[in-house]
Amino acid sequence: MTTQIVILAAGMGSRLGRSLPKSLTELNDGRTIMQQQFDNIHHTFGKTAKVTIVVGYKLEHIIESFPDADFVYNEQYDQTNTSKSLMRALRASGNGGVLWMNGDVVFDPILLDRVAPYVARDQSIVTVNTSSVSDEEVKYTTTAEGYIRELSKTVKGGLGEAVGINYVSSHDKAALLRQLQRVDAQDYFERGIELAIEQNGMLVEPVDISDLYAVEVDFAEDLVRANLFV
Repeated sequence: MTTQIVILAAGMGSRLGRSLPKSLTELNDGRTIMQQQFDNIHHTFGKTAKVTIVVGYKLEHIIESFPDADFVYNEQYDQTNTSKSLMRALRASGNGGVLWMNGDVVFDPILLDRVAPYVARDQSIVTVNTSSVSDEEVKYTTTAEGYIRELSKTVKGGLGEAVGINYVSSHDKAALLRQLQRVDAQDYFERGIELAIEQNGMLVEPVDISDLYAVEVDFAEDLVRANLFV
């Protein structure tokens, strides 16, 4: 089965202060953030990987840059957060699990190589960085068995940070979709994952990528840090 991959890129990215969608921000190597993501996807999953981009703000620029992708429109991009963008993408997906990522993450190509075995065996995962636990980031805790228990910015005693690259298995997708439909419009998709764990018994493994780089570009200083790696 062809791997289904979603890039969430509907937001306005106002904190970075650019006129174009944040995913089209140019890196020092001449590629945009999203082009770096596409290159990484093709490195691991090949050119046949099915990529769907959730678009909203100035969508024409993304469509023009990546005409071979499929697109899902979040018409409420200025009123909703990533939970509702992912909800739309899962609704539009075919049978099977979905690998998704935030459209502003610059990351090591090897990261998806590490994720691929989980995708192959259809195991839901959240990639995590255990070397940093910032108050501003989504943090997590685990159960005694090692699965994700809590996943939010308000987690106390977090073991690390969620990176923003995740996979939902074919058998967990319907439960996650139901929870994404229920959460508040301003919630991040992690709230849907947390509720699916709590109410539907979804088992989500944390995949540690702390030895690799993954930078979510929200502010100018994040872009400076991302450019140190590419």
